[in-house]
Amino acid sequence: MGQPVVVGVDGSPSSLDAVETAAREAAVRGVGLRLVHAFGRTSSHVPRSGPPWSPAGAGVRELVDGTLAEAERRARDAAPGVELARDVAAGDPSAVLVFASLTASLTVVGSHGRGTVAGLLLGSTAGQLAAHGHCPVLVVREAGRAGGPVLLAVDDAPASAPAVRFAFAEARLHGAPLTAVHVCRPGSADAYDGAADPPFVTYDRGHLRDHAEQVLDAALAGCEQRYPEVTVRRRPVIGRVRHTLVEASADARLLVVGARGGGGFTGLLLGSVSQAVLHHARCPVAVVRDGRE
Repeated sequence: MGQPVVVGVDGSPSSLDAVETAAREAAVRGVGLRLVHAFGRTSSHVPRSGPPWSPAGAGVRELVDGTLAEAERRARDAAPGVELARDVAAGDPSAVLVFASLTASLTVVGSHGRGTVAGLLLGSTAGQLAAHGHCPVLVVREAGRAGGPVLLAVDDAPASAPAVRFAFAEARLHGAPLTAVHVCRPGSADAYDGAADPPFVTYDRGHLRDHAEQVLDAALAGCEQRYPEVTVRRRPVIGRVRHTLVEASADARLLVVGARGGGGFTGLLLGSVSQAVLHHARCPVAVVRDGRE
């Protein structure tokens, strides 16, 4: 059996939704599911090695109660045959989950936790996991559309390659089509929040569309050969990145985006775009760094 799927549990409705999603992901991968409950003070420091809790606190495992029991029930209902394991740790939830991701194939969290201290999200934990996690991170927001495609945001930077491979693998695992989107941002229009481009922006739409198609062709070529069973639709778009991805997510089962290692988002996920996707996408979002998958 391969590396398990790890899911953060804090008893909130959002984390329980994440448990169900994580259980189904573990089932299609043929791996176990590890339920991780962390409590403690939030810290901006994420250790690079070593467990982020004190061995002296190992007795906290005795505090496992209805929180993990309910999570286990939800997991078994969603995927009856999945092998379950549970961990309770005293420490910063994001640090605990980052450490757990070292031995995970996928780390899953909900979009809203319990409060601002022990809650798994919204805010710092998602950013910490995306920047420091050692495997893809799946943030469960609204339920994805049943029968919808895996939506892949394709960048023209190397950081996009692991996200492309992850998206193809997800599409094959779930028997879903894949829609690959590359957004060309004309001039400064990406930062413009109006309904149309501002009057000072001029560009050659034909050239931009040709460039977008070339980016898609280059990014998808290897995986299309590796995953011939996946139906792929290309969407070269000229417009605003945030608006395009959030709107397209309404019809998707999953949105996959890439991120550069070392803590910074690149390309499609620069600055406010990352916030828009993680906070406003209308389906689960998978963030895949350019490291190990």
